[in-house]
Amino acid sequence: MDMKRDYYEDVQFLKGAGLKTWFFLLLVSLVVFPFIAPSYYVYVASLIGVNIIVVLGLNILVGNTGQISLGHAGFVAIGAYITVLLQSSGIPFPVALVLGAIIAALFGVVLGIPALRLEGPYLAIATLAFGLAIEVIIGRIDLFGGHMGLSVRGADFGFTRIINETEVYFLILIPLIISGVAARNILRSKTGRAFQAIRDSNIAASAMGVNVARYKTMSFAISAFYAGIAGGLWAVLIGFINPGQFNFVLSIQYLAMVVVGGLGTILGSVFGAVVITLLMLQAESIQLIPILGPMFEWFSETFMTRSGMPNITWILTGLALMLIVIFEPLGLYGLWIRCKIYWKTWPF
Repeated sequence: MDMKRDYYEDVQFLKGAGLKTWFFLLLVSLVVFPFIAPSYYVYVASLIGVNIIVVLGLNILVGNTGQISLGHAGFVAIGAYITVLLQSSGIPFPVALVLGAIIAALFGVVLGIPALRLEGPYLAIATLAFGLAIEVIIGRIDLFGGHMGLSVRGADFGFTRIINETEVYFLILIPLIISGVAARNILRSKTGRAFQAIRDSNIAASAMGVNVARYKTMSFAISAFYAGIAGGLWAVLIGFINPGQFNFVLSIQYLAMVVVGGLGTILGSVFGAVVITLLMLQAESIQLIPILGPMFEWFSETFMTRSGMPNITWILTGLALMLIVIFEPLGLYGLWIRCKIYWKTWPF
């Protein structure tokens, strides 16, 4: 029986030689991947890495603290624009990236304080208003390039500038690993347990001595910090940012990644970001599938807009969300657990 006898066993990062071996093989695969894969797939992997960072932070807020957010694209925008502006003023990229994330976290605190009195749909509307306001404000300020946006020419470290796809891939991979380990440690700590207690019951958490206001605000700040890091990395990856990229649709995509992957789980954040990102990039190729492709195209043109196939992404995303909620509330992480249990008990 896998029995934990003390707290340090519970917070241990890798338990046993098997997990250590798989983790080592994963790191080796991630390091080797950009040298053997075509440049487009390296770009896709980098984009997935950026989305994983956002979803890790959003899952801390939504899945572990129980606070909804429909304006998370606003935090990503803040991190992206502040990082670009600071870098263009001569500040090295790593410093600009961290400062951009800190400013995004401060905005998270600003949003988190009034959100203390809001729950459910009221909190969702408040975060939605924040995201829409950030998009409009950025588009009206000349410092941020207005609606034309800003160009980003790689990541400037002072002594060198990272532009190559492989270099950008590793630039994203390092913060991704750090973010994943940090999220895991946060959730296993006193802070993470306080988040989960608030999610399960505000009243019970407060009765046990948890400072509900403090930890709710902290959850918003941590989630916004992750989004700010992802925003700065996304700006370097894309090479150009404008307000239209950080719209309400992007916030919905992030929330879909959390739900599809599995609420409150780190591995679920990874699964959700990978699946939804690939779905967004490759959905239009479904029209090449016999029978199914024309059927989706007809449905899109008849019952949605006349643009046709671009709507397929949202049809498939909506179907995925409905199926997950109905048949597997734990998301893809729940399917992963079922598969693990099956193989551990096979052939019985």
